Amino acid sequence: MKGVKPLIIAGIVAASAAVHANDLNKVIDKSSEITKSAAQSQTKIDKIADSMQGRLQQFKTLNKEIDGLAVYNAQLTKQLNNQIADMQSMNLSMDQVSIIERQITPLMMRMITGLEQFVLLDVPFLKDEREKRLTSLKAMMERADITSSEKFRRVLEAYQVEVDYGRTIEAYSALLEVNGKEREVDFLRIGRLELIYLTRDSKLAGSWDTQTKTFAALPDSTISQINKGLRIARKQLAPDMLTLPVHAAR
Repeated sequence: MKGVKPLIIAGIVAASAAVHANDLNKVIDKSSEITKSAAQSQTKIDKIADSMQGRLQQFKTLNKEIDGLAVYNAQLTKQLNNQIADMQSMNLSMDQVSIIERQITPLMMRMITGLEQFVLLDVPFLKDEREKRLTSLKAMMERADITSSEKFRRVLEAYQVEVDYGRTIEAYSALLEVNGKEREVDFLRIGRLELIYLTRDSKLAGSWDTQTKTFAALPDSTISQINKGLRIARKQLAPDMLTLPVHAAR
């Protein structure tokens, strides 16, 4: 019996130790689960924190874009307002252009008529060329495919050509009736001051008389000077003094 008691006690101690070991394992397993859960929770927290940080950065970026768009929209609004103002100004200008166009056409017609009368009363040089220019201007006024501005430019251009005639010297050839016979002659135009002709054989010469509206014969003594003037006009001689009669000034 004495030997039984130690065995019982030893069994109880062993059972107790086994129970404690089992409980300890459970505690350890539970602790491991808690640690694992805590690690998972921390991972989730880190992900949430990273997500929040990313969204905060995105929020800041969007705010900057919104500020930039606000400035851009303000600039566009100014440009739009300026364009609206320009359109209103253009509409007003177009209305004024229509009024001016209605007024400028009669003005151009009067200018062409005045130019035609001027050419008719002027020294009769380059008759064909000047009459052709007037005919072209009249035909132009009837065309719808030419703008009023272009018509006005051409009318002014014709006036400028006539103005230039008054300050240039020119030599050209044409037919002229001399002593009842049509002959080819050389004309010397000195501005609008004098228009002189010389036959090709250099035997007959004459100048336009503004009083009689005819060519008056010139003496043979003037022929050398006329030839000199023709050569100067053709740039065959350097400019020089000419001694010629002047009928246009009378």
